[in-house]
Amino acid sequence: MKAAEGKELAIACARAVDENKAEDIRVLDVTGISPLTDFMVICSGNSMPHLKALLRDTEAIVEEKLGQKPYSGEGRAETNWVVLDYFDVMVHVMSEEARSTYDLENLWGDAKEVDWA
Repeated sequence: MKAAEGKELAIACARAVDENKAEDIRVLDVTGISPLTDFMVICSGNSMPHLKALLRDTEAIVEEKLGQKPYSGEGRAETNWVVLDYFDVMVHVMSEEARSTYDLENLWGDAKEVDWA
């Protein structure tokens, strides 16, 4: 199976978090803006168990559908912000409080929003 890249992978990640009832899902195209990645998926969970489920199930769904695992992950659900790093795509799973505090959408305000639904 050929590895998915960029937009296809970002949309698959967004749909995976959506399957587990993530809130306020946004996909940003940061190509040429961020030196870290090309796409960011940002979503919120409403509790510690929900954040854990989003991480676990997103990895499983993306691996099942596209055969890809994240290259790394940073943080733990207990920190209220975890990143799954697929190189071309970074998935940010955050509590509402962390999301409000760090305001990634504003930080990457020049990014184009991708319609993933």
